[in-house]
Amino acid sequence: MTAKIKPDWAGETLLSQFINLLINTKPIYSLMKQQARQVLIKTAEKNGVAWRKNYQKLESSGVKNKLQENTNPKVTYPDYYQVPFHAYDEGNLCWKAAFEAPSATYSMALRVWPKENITWETAHRRLRSSFHEVLAKYVTQDVQDILDIGCSVGISTLTLHRYYQHKQNHPVRTVGLDLSPYMLSVAKELDTYNEIYQWLHTQAENTELPDQSFDLVTLQFVTHELPGFASKAIFQEALRLLRPGGYLAIVDNNPKSSVIQNLPPVLFTLMKSTEPWSDDYYMFDIEGGLKSVGFEVLTTVASDPRHRTIVAQKNK
Repeated sequence: MTAKIKPDWAGETLLSQFINLLINTKPIYSLMKQQARQVLIKTAEKNGVAWRKNYQKLESSGVKNKLQENTNPKVTYPDYYQVPFHAYDEGNLCWKAAFEAPSATYSMALRVWPKENITWETAHRRLRSSFHEVLAKYVTQDVQDILDIGCSVGISTLTLHRYYQHKQNHPVRTVGLDLSPYMLSVAKELDTYNEIYQWLHTQAENTELPDQSFDLVTLQFVTHELPGFASKAIFQEALRLLRPGGYLAIVDNNPKSSVIQNLPPVLFTLMKSTEPWSDDYYMFDIEGGLKSVGFEVLTTVASDPRHRTIVAQKNK
């Protein structure tokens, strides 16, 4: 039997269209949104992630007072970014999303291995290390400067930075970039020891950073949150920012994953209700998009039961 290239609940299938009809019915969507939040919170707290305590700690930290200093006044927000997202009406442009993001990240890792009796710490370590292991195999040149695009609250940025700091015998300069000043404010708060060179509030499609200034650019669990045209524009920008021989590494949902393809109807419906660009993502040929802007795709590999890692290289 030929393996399916994407889930039946995504794309232009009748099942997908039916789910989208439900999502576009406001009373039903409102119920789905709340149910999706409750599933995430219950998964987290059942497995030791102190969702409410983590939220309260950030809320009382004084980070709200630092929003202005973390906001680039020149930034304009694309239409695709200003939609309800992850069950938040304001998407990523609100404190609630930023304060809940760390706990949601740890809960996501737990969902990768739902049948194993592991702690959230172990799940998160596995999730990150599975990505780093692919990098170790394909990123063979020295890495001095890293850009983590769509860094959110910086968990991906810090773990990647520490991986390369430990791996190499010289300092690494890492930049975390995001479009939400709320997320970046929390990222700075969590960067207790100021390990990250810069937290940057700007559009990933037009960073205004210098040409050829990075050896590695990453998109970690970002592309499923974007329409295909935005992903392609970001790939083009990443190519400009990379030095010759530099790498772009992407980790995200794997359309060919049997786990994702066989999600129960309740779960995939809830997922689609909080991911507005889900259909676009599962229909988008990432490898084709990378090649079209000038990258050489080195590998696409299932790096864990739910996710794939794609590594591409700029010509030397």
